[in-house]
Amino acid sequence: MLRLSYDDVKAAAERIDGVTRPVPVIAVEPGSVASAEVYLALDFMQHSGSFKDRGAANFAAGHLADGAMPAAGVVIASGGNAGLACAWAAARHGVPATVFVPRTAPAVKVARLRQWGAEVRQVGTEYAQAQEAARLFSAETGALASHAYDDPYVVAGAGTLLPEIRAAVPGLDTVILAVGGGGLFAGTAIAAESHGLRVVAVEPERCRALNAAIEAGEVVDVEVDSVAADSLGARRASPTALYWARRADTVSVLVSEEQILLARRQLWDQRRLVVEHAAATALAALTSGAYRPTPGERIAVVLCGANTDPATLG
Repeated sequence: MLRLSYDDVKAAAERIDGVTRPVPVIAVEPGSVASAEVYLALDFMQHSGSFKDRGAANFAAGHLADGAMPAAGVVIASGGNAGLACAWAAARHGVPATVFVPRTAPAVKVARLRQWGAEVRQVGTEYAQAQEAARLFSAETGALASHAYDDPYVVAGAGTLLPEIRAAVPGLDTVILAVGGGGLFAGTAIAAESHGLRVVAVEPERCRALNAAIEAGEVVDVEVDSVAADSLGARRASPTALYWARRADTVSVLVSEEQILLARRQLWDQRRLVVEHAAATALAALTSGAYRPTPGERIAVVLCGANTDPATLG
């Protein structure tokens, strides 16, 4: 388990200030979701199309400042978004990047990885297989291994999102976000605990690594079979995510494939926002009733990524 505190999040915010984009936050019309006051945090508007820029920027800046960046550059395994962010951050600093992705990774993400200058290697059909290939590559070449969600720089970087949302939404009570391996969740939970906020962790029913870990009391392997698996397809949550799920005020909920698809479609029909299924997973907690807010509760829903093919909205 990673030993992190809110001080790490604040240090990350200083490192990435002026590098990542401040999150735009928009209000949802009153009455749209029960009697709650709901906001959408559009962190998919980062340079690489997802919140992952925060962790990648912190990772690169931290290792460069420490003189710990090897000539072989960085290597990462990713369902797509962490790799994109890593490639973006590496390109910004003139550092080589090698990204291992499953063969099932969306073509739009693979194409963008190559646009950022990364060497892309497609291995296996699940994140875990790409991760093992990346580990071997790091051992053979000396490339600095970055983890998609279980790295102190990555988690602390992800945690910088919540202070920005709080600044935009005074009196915020709750933040709702989708969970894969748990990097965004852990970083957010660290910040949330410092400010007395609730975190609603949303996962697909067939892709529920954190929910299963909470239920079992330990990290366990789960089935990965969801329309959102390209972003949320970790077979197991990180021990850090489980620790913060127990420590912070956390509500874990599950949503169905149909509810994810409907929420994604509604974002397009009602707001002309094209997001990944993972981003829609967070909103589906509200639109499906999986999470029922109290009257007047101020809620921010994190729309975490938009590296997707608009043609799949049909």
